[in-house]
Amino acid sequence: MRTSFWTSLFDLIVPRRCAICSNRLSPEESLLCADCEAELEKTPFHESPYDNPMARLFWGQFPIEKASAWFYYRPHSDPSKMIYDLKYHGQSLLGEDIGEQLALRHLPTGFFNDIDAIVPIPITCKRQRERGYNQSMQVARGICQVTHLPIFDKVIKRQHFSESQTHQSSTWERRENVRDAFQLIDADKIKGKHLLIIDDIVTTGATVIACGQELAKAEGVKLSVLSIGYTKE
Repeated sequence: MRTSFWTSLFDLIVPRRCAICSNRLSPEESLLCADCEAELEKTPFHESPYDNPMARLFWGQFPIEKASAWFYYRPHSDPSKMIYDLKYHGQSLLGEDIGEQLALRHLPTGFFNDIDAIVPIPITCKRQRERGYNQSMQVARGICQVTHLPIFDKVIKRQHFSESQTHQSSTWERRENVRDAFQLIDADKIKGKHLLIIDDIVTTGATVIACGQELAKAEGVKLSVLSIGYTKE
């Protein structure tokens, strides 16, 4: 009752808004209103994380275990507003809320049971200064709040950022754009670990592949991938 009272009081003073339609949330709703939650085209990947279209992107690229995403992503769709707000409109706390929802969706399936640590896809220092935060790190923090898995954000770094992946039209261009973009800086810390790579959107998987291949240079590493959205062809 106490939680319900204070939640209701806080909502009265500072109403929470749906991350998609911006309508006011009820005390029982989290992040999305019931209508947007019902309309969101969720992927079924959490039900078969070892073999699904997203996981297959990484087969033969690095030691992949499983992969999943929350919903199918389409640029300029209503749900894409969440991603734009997180990446370009300074709503860093939105990333933590999204991360919590990602974790809660995947927790019942045992997705996190054999994961040792979370590795958010790093961004360059320049991009970090411009944006003020790393969106993947914010999502990782939300996942951490639910799963209590440690975040390893100092084991790999982004060396350069040529151009946004959204400006690349082909798989080849995307992979060339991130070639040698990452550098492993603490192989000993991740030796023999099962790491969960966190990204915002997976399209061709080029960024995750470049990051995963660098992480895989550490002995005995296994990798899984979790993202907010997966771009459906």
